[in-house]
Amino acid sequence: MEIKADTTVCIGAGMCALTVPEVFDQSEDEGTVVLLQQVPPAELEDGVRRAVTLCPSGAISVVP
Repeated sequence: MEIKADTTVCIGAGMCALTVPEVFDQSEDEGTVVLLQQVPPAELEDGVRRAVTLCPSGAISVVP
């Protein structure tokens, strides 16, 4: 699994960082998504999929 994050689409809701803080953070300047791990370990994949679902702007996605 590879994660894609589009900061131009992100609205800074922070659901990704709240759901999987090992993988996502937020920029201190704009509050937009910061990707900490582009390829997360297998044990975090379910959480990443949940974060993608919870993202209100659709700024994050996964590539199998």
